[in-house]
Amino acid sequence: MKNKYVTTAIPYVNGVPHIGHAVDYCLADTYARYQRLINNEVRFQVGTDEHGNKIFLKAKEVGVPVEEYVTVNSKKFQDFIESLGVSYTDFIRTTDKDHERRCQEIWNKLKDHIYLAKYEGWYCTGCERFVTSKEYDENHGVCPDHQKAYEKLEEENYYFRISDFKERIKTAIETDEMLILPEFRKKEILKLLEDSPDVSISRPKSQLMWGVEVPGDDTQVMYVWMDALSNYITVLGYPDNPINDWWPAAAEFVGKDILRFHAILWPAMLMGLGLPLPKVLVSHGMVLADGQKMSKSIGNVVDPVEVLNKHGLDAFRYFFLRHVDTFADSDFTWEKFENAYNNELANDLGNLVQRLATLAAKNNIVVENSADINLPKDYTDLMDKFDFSKAFDYVWEKVQGINRKIDEERPWSLAKEGETEKLNQCMNELINELLVANKMLGPFMPTVAEKIATIFTDLIVPPEVPLFPKQ
Repeated sequence: MKNKYVTTAIPYVNGVPHIGHAVDYCLADTYARYQRLINNEVRFQVGTDEHGNKIFLKAKEVGVPVEEYVTVNSKKFQDFIESLGVSYTDFIRTTDKDHERRCQEIWNKLKDHIYLAKYEGWYCTGCERFVTSKEYDENHGVCPDHQKAYEKLEEENYYFRISDFKERIKTAIETDEMLILPEFRKKEILKLLEDSPDVSISRPKSQLMWGVEVPGDDTQVMYVWMDALSNYITVLGYPDNPINDWWPAAAEFVGKDILRFHAILWPAMLMGLGLPLPKVLVSHGMVLADGQKMSKSIGNVVDPVEVLNKHGLDAFRYFFLRHVDTFADSDFTWEKFENAYNNELANDLGNLVQRLATLAAKNNIVVENSADINLPKDYTDLMDKFDFSKAFDYVWEKVQGINRKIDEERPWSLAKEGETEKLNQCMNELINELLVANKMLGPFMPTVAEKIATIFTDLIVPPEVPLFPKQ
């Protein structure tokens, strides 16, 4: 038994939960549940990022104190995370007093790599980051993610000296000491690292009104990324307590848009603190809407709460963990979702469970299943590589194979012909194959896997209603 620490990127609370957040949580939860399935202990962090100008200005816009605004919105995210069936153990808010104090202690530990300098250049409020002149020119002065012109700023900030760690970070990435998945993202980061400048880690209070005060300088506030990234270790109690029981993280799940911070700034901070790097950074792609990036201005944003309310948790996790590629950008349309629900969940799995349970109950079949089900190596290899969408495909091939086997062996005919012994053997083989597939299904769709296990291992009772009524 090993300890496994799993982390997710903490979202800003200036907006509402979106599909990208849901994918992050579901991927991390799948990995956490898989680790528990193979008998490892798991600590699993989620939380909310509650500092920065975007949040301060949004609270002002809606006319409530910022402290009240972040508390209400943090609760919305926590409720959303729980609605996805996410089995987290730790929820952190960056406005927690312990987190703020620990951030200041981390700053002091890193002070040999921090210096004060004047900055004149370009800044994106949406990304809450400064951009280089090269990036400004490549994007023609407009942020591609927020479609807003960069602002020209001149101010005095504290900087973190990335140059102190650049070669060590490069070596860590190249040798997979910190494995970046997928491989093509690793290559992108190595390219970015070549030109990566020292990073601004504070803003004057006159420019950033809401954040953790820089220790020893009451005119400056910590820049949001320094504060936010620290959450992965402050939630474990660092630096108050030793964290080596859980750190380094077994896996950190992030969207591709924030990978650069996790793959460059974060390891530099850890190196400065003398801490090991996370073992794996899993970078997932974006969910597109009918081939286009989701955008409020276009009006094609898919609300995850609407999907959950319309089709339920099991269908949500099925689509976004199987039909959304773990690593690449993938497309969502309601037509694709409903086809997956009706033709795959309802037909392949729902109908399979209904047929087997009904036949077993009608013919008084006693299920002789083994308490210990060994997971196939093909499945564990894919799960260990974090290739969850392919692992889910593998599980589904097993489900479809059982359906074909039922049609070939026709157990209902054996029952009709009075072949009791052959029927019992046939049904036990089919049910036990389903229970193996169901165990593999557990990390992806835990609630339906639990229902199926109950039907076939506790008491044979046909489901009163199908697991997935067609819609």
